[in-house]
Amino acid sequence: MTFPFTAIVGQDEMKLALLLTAIDPGIGGVLVMGERGTGKSTAVRALAALLPPIRAVRGCPVNSAAPEDVPDWTGLAERVVETRPAPVIDLPLGATEDRVTGALDIERALVDGVRAFQPGLLARANRGWLYIDEVNLLEDHLVDLLLDVAQSGENVVEREGLSIRHPARFVLVGSGNPEEGELRPQLLDRFGLSVEVTSPREIETRIEVIRRRDGYERDRAGFLAQWAPAEAALRDRIVAARAALGGVAAGNAALYDCAALCIALGSDGLRGELTLLRAARALAALEGAAEVTRDHLRRVAPMALRHRLRRDPLDEAGSTARVARQIAEVLP
Repeated sequence: MTFPFTAIVGQDEMKLALLLTAIDPGIGGVLVMGERGTGKSTAVRALAALLPPIRAVRGCPVNSAAPEDVPDWTGLAERVVETRPAPVIDLPLGATEDRVTGALDIERALVDGVRAFQPGLLARANRGWLYIDEVNLLEDHLVDLLLDVAQSGENVVEREGLSIRHPARFVLVGSGNPEEGELRPQLLDRFGLSVEVTSPREIETRIEVIRRRDGYERDRAGFLAQWAPAEAALRDRIVAARAALGGVAAGNAALYDCAALCIALGSDGLRGELTLLRAARALAALEGAAEVTRDHLRRVAPMALRHRLRRDPLDEAGSTARVARQIAEVLP
């Protein structure tokens, strides 16, 4: 039983970023950086319980949506589509490459003499979420592997006499403490949204955090029952926003604002504009708006752009302050 997402106190930007990627996984995932004890892992695991279920073939290790999509190597004879929770898979720092990508099933090879594939974490995360805590401490060879899979949407395993391919499309969510090191730029660029979290400074907020956590620890069943209506209402909003997403318009004015802001910030490439637009459209869908407005762009711009800025040795302001300054000038 996880702590309810709607019961998390404060950390509004982090919660909004996670909700936007739940509405539109194409945004590209979320990076949450901040000091320990700020609810990063709690929020991700709470969202897992909130996500609407998916339709997938029973027993399929890659969560195939239809019987014809099931890979031949699975050997599934009965292919019945059922409803199951959206997969949210943890990738631990000490994981081996075999555990992540999959490898030869040693037990079946020894017992039955059969060369069979044992799926890894990437297979289980397909059509779901892959969560990496302390992502800035991830080993370089796993970073390279994730970059390849994120680019292609496919996991390829060719070793030990195996030649296996399977879809591996997931929302990548990472969290970490910036004091323990920075992410490689290539991996940082793969996150659609970036959020900075800190401990609350207001005593009333800290008291409410303590009160809710204490209530959860003392009577989990009662606490979950208390927050169940709010969780159900938010889940319904996510489902409604997903359905409305395709109909949310983005006029020329919104496109111009996206480009002008990214030019003013000097962000590299066009990924910033595209992510900014997708996040703003998801926010509009969440709020029931028919069109992306400048207000939507202003609210999502910091999380979409702060990690895409070039370092400026002449500007001592942090990336969040630089984005806020340009928002005020370009999107008044």
